[in-house]
Amino acid sequence: MKQSLVFQIPEAVAEIFDCLENADFQTVAVGGCVRDALLGNLPHDWDAATAATPEEMKKVLSPFRLIETGLRHGTLTVLNQGMGLEITTFRREGSYGDSRHPDTVTFTRSLEEDLARRDFTVNAMAYSPTEGLVDLFGGQEDLKAGRLRCVGDAKHRFQEDALRMVRAMRFASVLGFSIEKTAADAMNDQRERLSYVAWERIGEEMKKLLCGKNAASVLRNFPMMAGQIFPELLPCMGFEQHNPHHFGTVWEHTLRALEYAVPELPVRLAVLLHDVGKPHCFSLDESGIGHFYGHAHISSQMANEACRRLRLDNALRERVVRLVDLHDGPMIDREKLVRRRLRQLGEEAFFQLLEVQRADTCGLAEPFCRERLPQLAEIEKIAHMVLEQGACLNMNQLAISGRELLALGMEPGPEIGRVLRELLAAVSEGELANEPADLLNFAQQICKIE
Repeated sequence: MKQSLVFQIPEAVAEIFDCLENADFQTVAVGGCVRDALLGNLPHDWDAATAATPEEMKKVLSPFRLIETGLRHGTLTVLNQGMGLEITTFRREGSYGDSRHPDTVTFTRSLEEDLARRDFTVNAMAYSPTEGLVDLFGGQEDLKAGRLRCVGDAKHRFQEDALRMVRAMRFASVLGFSIEKTAADAMNDQRERLSYVAWERIGEEMKKLLCGKNAASVLRNFPMMAGQIFPELLPCMGFEQHNPHHFGTVWEHTLRALEYAVPELPVRLAVLLHDVGKPHCFSLDESGIGHFYGHAHISSQMANEACRRLRLDNALRERVVRLVDLHDGPMIDREKLVRRRLRQLGEEAFFQLLEVQRADTCGLAEPFCRERLPQLAEIEKIAHMVLEQGACLNMNQLAISGRELLALGMEPGPEIGRVLRELLAAVSEGELANEPADLLNFAQQICKIE
């Protein structure tokens, strides 16, 4: 079904469309850019499909700078006015022997065949200024209903490419859509096919999913899919805590905390994994109260393995592991201790830890949540005050460096670093002025230099 619709296609993209259309090659915008435009959002990227073969594209678009990014599969990147547009020849695909990539790709002149191979109806629409909106599978209706539905048979779509199951969860989280029952059933039945997918591809989808507005809801609706990706979560499901601070299972507490977590990736990942160690260190006291001594450290070790498995970058992994390890530690609303934490963690990690603890607190039983939240708010207030005062919290802010310590008579080596750290600690906690004379005098006392 073709519908008239006005899209604000960028001039650089429209110029490329015109070149191909003037050469009698049907060319359309496809996929996410059409979906986003219909939702009233400005597309971040534009993708196009055309009836022209790769060689025909190269000939027609020769006035532009071309990058042969995936020419074997029919994809050419065209650079125009500072924009890069990926254009792919209409194609149909053969079977997917590895549950990820088609065994064969055949070029076609048919837009209908090209759209029929796509994953979800909301991603299987096309648009061009000359033809308007082309919607053959009810994508616009599904968009209006907030529904994610597969093109054709859901089971077959996920057998072709198992990553589509995680993409479905990601779209549901980010767009706030429901997943149609046939698709949801197929996902649950075929979740083990994710073993065919590279972990880094799953990791990229999970990063987007976890920062979506409906992340907790999606994981609640697909616990076994979550457990397929994060097996660390499986023991948490159904594990009762037997503790008045908590209601529900470890999994329910985790989801509740995730609902309150700010949409920053390190925070969301840390909240998801902050209690995975609990089932492994559970004990009951004589009163029947459950305890989880040492669970933060065990959880951090398990979080480290999970992040490695998903091939997350080292900086993100290390940040998540540290946040999980410290999430259960005390944060006291006294300026000296807040200064110490800011110095130890750095500004960004300090506030992320505060957000993890705030989300964790919101996942507690209500009386304990009400009691603790004001304290976290006071800690945040003190931290902002300390930063506004320009407190010295890292080595670069010290009024002296290792050069002055060497001039004082110290030998080069690790001892200089130790002394600088002691000076920083004293300054950051308000025990010593950040003045060269005061710092050098204190250094002499530390090292007993005559």
